[in-house]
Amino acid sequence: MARGELMKKLLASYGRDEEFRAVVEQIITDEEKKNNNVLARSLRKTLDNIGHTAAPQTAGLSRLLPFPDEAKEFIQRIDPRHTSQDIVLSHENLEQFVGLIQEFRQADRLKRHGLSVRSKLLFCGPPGTGKTLCAEAFAAELGLPLFHVRLDSLISSYLGETASNIRKTFEFARRQPCVLFFDEFDALARSRDESGEHNELRRVVNSLLIFIEQIAPSGFLIAATNLDRHLDPAIWRRFDEVVWFELPDAGMIRKYLAHAFKNTKIAFDPDAFIAELDGFSYADLEKVCIQALKLSILESSKQVSDTQFRAALRQAKRRRKREAQVES
Repeated sequence: MARGELMKKLLASYGRDEEFRAVVEQIITDEEKKNNNVLARSLRKTLDNIGHTAAPQTAGLSRLLPFPDEAKEFIQRIDPRHTSQDIVLSHENLEQFVGLIQEFRQADRLKRHGLSVRSKLLFCGPPGTGKTLCAEAFAAELGLPLFHVRLDSLISSYLGETASNIRKTFEFARRQPCVLFFDEFDALARSRDESGEHNELRRVVNSLLIFIEQIAPSGFLIAATNLDRHLDPAIWRRFDEVVWFELPDAGMIRKYLAHAFKNTKIAFDPDAFIAELDGFSYADLEKVCIQALKLSILESSKQVSDTQFRAALRQAKRRRKREAQVES
């Protein structure tokens, strides 16, 4: 967004705590993208100190909270590197996210009418279809900090400790306006009816259900899974919205290729490869495009040739074939 527009939004949000912080976060993100890291750090430090040194008119603004000591080992802040321009969404998902953003930005208006804001989202779909990237772009669009829950640290081998860790994480999300992202959510929310699951996992799922039910996030809670069939049936109704991510169709593949090579000259017709790329995930498409770009650089080409793109595609097909053999 142009600097002038951000400044106008900043002034217009004066006195509205969440909107003000969201605009400032967006300004900081823009400066980080321009590699103005010194300015970005200075702005963030100033923002963090709001509430300690602010004038009386702005004293009500909540500062960016530090990690609680008991939760800092399993909550990690992620600086978004992607925006909404970097992701190709289906028309259905685009409509959903536009609606969610509109609700968030006009939350006060809805609450005055006794209506709640959708803030708990479940992302489902095959690997590589953009769930994590979308969470990152969503946070950037809203100007909210993104926090990733590290499940390797959250899940403890000690009896009862995992549920306690989850409670601390949710408490942080309740107080801090942010996007809290749980990846591989099925590791926590696995069905209690599956054979072989022990009592401790059932207790964790029971606690998780209660925490999701009760939390009213200051921002958004987003959980993502590739294995939605393994989720406990009671999990689904705890979320305000379920967003389904599918493998890209021909139109979405075409858009992805156009975006991937927008700053690079190409000497091939992308449409000629659409059929061969059918069934590829966005992660697969990214690998093909990056490899084609590498080949053009290594061969000192001024453009990506048909031969180079075909070579990258052959490598991807060979990798996909091996992965399918391992899975079977």
